[in-house]
Amino acid sequence: MLFAPKEKGQGLVEYALILVLVAIVVIAILAILGPTIGNVFSNAVNAL
Repeated sequence: MLFAPKEKGQGLVEYALILVLVAIVVIAILAILGPTIGNVFSNAVNAL
């Protein structure tokens, strides 16, 4: 019972690290593909 709070804290830290890594990957992908996606939407708007 003495170690239960540490395990909960450790689990939260692990989830936070995973969330941060996923956010970094998403930001990197958007930075790389952002202009391409913008061009696709611009072409769609111009076609309308």
